[in-house]
Amino acid sequence: MAFSKDNLKGFVLALLSSFFIGSSFIIKKKGLRRAAAASGVRAGVGGFTYLLEPLWWVGMAIMIVGEVANFVAYAFAPAVLVTPLGALSIIVSAVLAHFILHEKLPQLGILGCVMCIAGSIIIVIHAPQESPITSVQEIWSLATQPAFLLYVASVIVLVFILIFHFAPRCGNTNALVFIGICSLMGSLSVMSVKALGTSLKLTFEGKNQLLYPDTWFFMLVVAICVIMQMNYLNKALDTFNTAVVSPIYYVMFTSLTILASVIMFKDWDGQTAASIISEICGFVVVLSGTILLHTTKDFERSPSFRGGYSSLTPGLSPINPTLSTRLCSGNGELLKHDQDVPSEDFCRQEMY
Repeated sequence: MAFSKDNLKGFVLALLSSFFIGSSFIIKKKGLRRAAAASGVRAGVGGFTYLLEPLWWVGMAIMIVGEVANFVAYAFAPAVLVTPLGALSIIVSAVLAHFILHEKLPQLGILGCVMCIAGSIIIVIHAPQESPITSVQEIWSLATQPAFLLYVASVIVLVFILIFHFAPRCGNTNALVFIGICSLMGSLSVMSVKALGTSLKLTFEGKNQLLYPDTWFFMLVVAICVIMQMNYLNKALDTFNTAVVSPIYYVMFTSLTILASVIMFKDWDGQTAASIISEICGFVVVLSGTILLHTTKDFERSPSFRGGYSSLTPGLSPINPTLSTRLCSGNGELLKHDQDVPSEDFCRQEMY
């Protein structure tokens, strides 16, 4: 794919965004832990005391910087180029979690991260060029076409089902519930962010788009979607291991966002079959990397593995439930003795 100047700007901004967002995951989780230790109520079960924790707000500020960079990137480059670069936030968060949160990332996990990046590169290489947009009214006509309206309706129905049916029953044992809500709403927020960013870009170029109500409607959608994303992302981070949340969120969010972009902006129109197949292969590589991350030892000790993964693959049972409960806390972290016993040695002694 030949990079235009706008695509290059979007590419650089997306890289910076991934670094800031990946770092914010770790800082916010440190804040969530402090808040839970102080109040005894975790965000994953409805607590909001993290709003009084300064470290959580530092993480939020860094995330906002990353989201702003991401916002601007969408104004310059197509979603199929910007969104897959979010894979780098997986690497940043996984490495920092290893050193700061002491969440072990085994060799298979490292290989999974590499595969996520390789798949994203394949997608980026074969991403289509974006058609120029001259006004927000043009975007509005794309957003109100029947195919995209059907997608929006489907997302809203699925979000309601996840929130009111699945979240109360298995939200704290299956990572896909909270992350699914984030990803579905995220696909709509990205489409609105792209519309809003393009409107502001055109406005700065001298074509005022703020006069149209369409621009303000997209701004409202962005606000609603982002608030919901942050709420359920906090629940996911507080309940499950960061090394679980980051890759699953990336895969679901990226897949749904590109699907929404293909429907709304018709990104695949005019592309060759070879390019489309290459993009699909890129997704397969990313998904394979996520499966590797999902099957490492840390995941076997997390609540998401016990409640979610084992139900998907009945033949692969986790460790004895009593032992798993004894080894794991609600955050997916290993319980520690009062004595300074290394976690790995403790695990081996318990298992044998």
